[in-house]
Amino acid sequence: MEEPGQLKRAFIDAAAGAIAGGISRTVTSPLDVIKIRFQVQLEPTTSWALLRRDIHGQSKYTGMLQATKDIFREEGLPGFWRGNVPALLMVMPYTAIQFTVLHKLKTFAAGSSKSEDHIHLSPYLSFVSGALAGCAATVGSYPFDLLRTLLASQGEPKVYPKMRSAFLDIIRTRGFQGLYAGLSPTLVEIIPYAGLQFGTYDMFKRWTMAWNQYRSSNANLTGTDSISSFQLFLCGFAAGTCAKAVCHPLDVVKKRFQIEGLPRDPKYGARVEHRAYTNMYDALRQILLVEGWAGLYKGIVPSIIKSAPAGAVTFVAYEFTSDWLESMVT
Repeated sequence: MEEPGQLKRAFIDAAAGAIAGGISRTVTSPLDVIKIRFQVQLEPTTSWALLRRDIHGQSKYTGMLQATKDIFREEGLPGFWRGNVPALLMVMPYTAIQFTVLHKLKTFAAGSSKSEDHIHLSPYLSFVSGALAGCAATVGSYPFDLLRTLLASQGEPKVYPKMRSAFLDIIRTRGFQGLYAGLSPTLVEIIPYAGLQFGTYDMFKRWTMAWNQYRSSNANLTGTDSISSFQLFLCGFAAGTCAKAVCHPLDVVKKRFQIEGLPRDPKYGARVEHRAYTNMYDALRQILLVEGWAGLYKGIVPSIIKSAPAGAVTFVAYEFTSDWLESMVT
């Protein structure tokens, strides 16, 4: 069978990436909302930290279960999908761009557009391809990421009733460049994050294929290295966990830049003042100084719980959607 044309291949990658991203984002939205609430809270996020530090201000959220109960009681079930519309507007073009650019880069590196040839690329090339694809996707979809953060973090009563009001307020108070607040730490974060996610995913797939082949040969069966959907899920799960565990502090810094100077109901704690941080290094230094190492890992539990299945769902949905689309258009 002939390889599909470049435009056809790009359409398959973009459509499969957008569908996979949309499914993953919607399924894991409640965990993302909880994670963002922790990340933008200046006060400690655990009862133990409150006891250890002489802090008189009361923390709104002090644990994942408590945060879940509070959000449900105050905002109802829809509160867990707050900001999901801009999140979908962000993640669908993000994953579409990411998988399209990733396939182009891997095609260039492998000299073939066939996905089965890409699995044999070196871990270094997989890391670089993932990092570059992540950067391209981030720049293309960043304003929606910022709007998602604002809407998901505001709680009740709402400061911004709709995405449009948040967008207009940012333009009015910060100017057009305000839509890209926090882009620098985001790009610094996405290079290792996307690189690790795609690099480790390819590595885990290679290990799984080798294991399947080894099992088949030992059982005197016809050798096969095909990967089941459950194995793909586990590969994506492990890749998402590794990437998020390493890069979470940079995600906290990004969220602080995104919401600095913007209004927030006082019951959710102190807000991040306008120009509270001069640059990414200053933000890291201030968070460490005021909140300690725990401040850089606020929201790590829901983040890990969310990113692992999110990565798994994204990769599995992409693989199946891509295969289905390819069978439809070729």
